[in-house]
Amino acid sequence: MDAPLALATGALVLLVPALIWPLMTVSSLGAQRESWLHTCVSALWAQGFASLAALVAAFSIVLPIAYLTALVVVLSVLRLELPIRIGGLFRWVQRLRPWMMIEVYLVGGFVAYSRIKVVSTIQIEIGGWCLLAASLLFLLALTQLDERTVWEGVPVNGTAHAGEDTIACTVCDLIVTGTVDGKRCPRCSARLYARKPDAIRRTTALVITGFLLYVPANVIPVLTTVRLGRADENTILSGVLELVQNDLWPLAIIVFSASIILPLLKLFGLTWMLLAIRLRSRRLLVLRTRFYRMIDLVGRWSNIDVFAVSVLIAALRFGALTEVHAGNGLVAFAAVVIITMVATATFDTRLMWDAA
Repeated sequence: MDAPLALATGALVLLVPALIWPLMTVSSLGAQRESWLHTCVSALWAQGFASLAALVAAFSIVLPIAYLTALVVVLSVLRLELPIRIGGLFRWVQRLRPWMMIEVYLVGGFVAYSRIKVVSTIQIEIGGWCLLAASLLFLLALTQLDERTVWEGVPVNGTAHAGEDTIACTVCDLIVTGTVDGKRCPRCSARLYARKPDAIRRTTALVITGFLLYVPANVIPVLTTVRLGRADENTILSGVLELVQNDLWPLAIIVFSASIILPLLKLFGLTWMLLAIRLRSRRLLVLRTRFYRMIDLVGRWSNIDVFAVSVLIAALRFGALTEVHAGNGLVAFAAVVIITMVATATFDTRLMWDAA
């Protein structure tokens, strides 16, 4: 418990100056602007993109603080052996993890930094360094955190009885005996279901919606840069090409993989799994299950472009000299990312094994 508790506490403490102090200072033709973490939200809001502003605020500010605070409380209770039930709280820690994107925001900031550096002078301030340090400590905390050890420290209400029907809790992995669908897990208070309700219909509807939104997300411009009266519109692909032209190959590969390849991989992967269930296929069951776990783990990295645009909008605010505006394509793209994440969460891999 000690290492993840110390690292998570350090990350939470470092988030405070990251919120209070500016992340960077940008200079262009004698004008200077400072950018804070919250200005990424306010800039999107001011341009009329309230949904994107709420998304960036939730994923980069609200949920990181909530996640780290809850994790520190859980580990502190177990470390001090306090008589407090924290099973439900740790369940929320696990559920918030995919939506807590401080490290994804950091990579989006790197992409924005590289693009700003081409047209302006940029300097990382103390808030930016604290955000970087908080992200690194958070990732280290996750490498040291053993969720099974945490669950073993949480007491369980009730006892097992041999010969009774059992349901496995998909949150804390507890095997619960003598229960029925819809009841609460005695350890983490999650709803127990032998199989997720309406998993096929929900996942199918979300995948179809994702495919429909993928086209406008990649065709409609995600941002417009106005420099000295000249407007340049950028789609996701043209943004990748701009990084290539500036010899930023590593970032270009990351953005291309996360923003173009990964959403398609998730959509086609879930389609494959749904069709395999429909055809009652026995082939590649283990591969399909592992592939599902992979896309579930990396799906949130597609938000790199959303965060990069939010940083660009907040940093490049020089009126007639340089101005950046978000495009409607970014709304469609953010919707694709969220929909594919929810589709992955609603799918139940056990249905593939049932069908076979």
